[in-house]
Amino acid sequence: MKTLFQGKLNKAATTLAPWFLLLLIIGVWQFVCSVMQVSDFIFPSPMSILQAMIEFAGPITHHALATFWVTMVGFGIAVAVGVTLGFAIGSSPMLYAAAYPLMTAFNALPKAAFVPVLVVWFGIGAGPAILTAFLISFFPIMVNIATGLATLEPELEDVLRVLGAKRMDILLKVGLPRSMPYFFASLKVAITLAFVGSTVSEMNASNEGIGYLLVSAGSSMKMPLAFAGLVVIGAMAMAMYELFAIIEKRTTSWAHRGGK
Repeated sequence: MKTLFQGKLNKAATTLAPWFLLLLIIGVWQFVCSVMQVSDFIFPSPMSILQAMIEFAGPITHHALATFWVTMVGFGIAVAVGVTLGFAIGSSPMLYAAAYPLMTAFNALPKAAFVPVLVVWFGIGAGPAILTAFLISFFPIMVNIATGLATLEPELEDVLRVLGAKRMDILLKVGLPRSMPYFFASLKVAITLAFVGSTVSEMNASNEGIGYLLVSAGSSMKMPLAFAGLVVIGAMAMAMYELFAIIEKRTTSWAHRGGK
């Protein structure tokens, strides 16, 4: 009974720890800004940011929704392309050896540099933001799926072949389920990168979205509003991260110690 109580207490502490840390950071932030009388133009306090969020709730909501749907579209394309390429690369040792270095080199390119090119191709608006979100987020998904399939134990493959399993059977019935923890780990990384990509594109090639709001607020010297936009984009990314974490726990609990 004591062990069970301690387990529940530890679980509750683990759940509440991020919120306590967040409150601590906000408290210290507000204290420093108040004591040192830091100007809102230099570094706005949490209270100033909250006031800006209330005052500009309408525009912030409009731009946040624009960024959210653009990011989700780009992220959805990234999932489809990443899973397809990951499955193809991971299922073929030759293709893995040939394509992986090229994909790694492509991932090293700064995605912000693609924005002017995308503007020429698709014009100013949602197009460049969607494609930037896609370009920056598909690589982790592809790599994790390919790694999960390519690192399937040779002994396990030999046993399955002896039992009559074909290559595709091994990939679909063993390789893909085994890759699920890798897949969800990549989703949690990719969704945060997708928000970065869409926001960066909106700062240069859009007339709406959080990125556009950041540029407009900065040029108008409204730093609390700019920080409010940063808070909103962080909150959306964190919410999606937690959503995938919950789905991961419910679908791949077998892959984690104490998952049950």
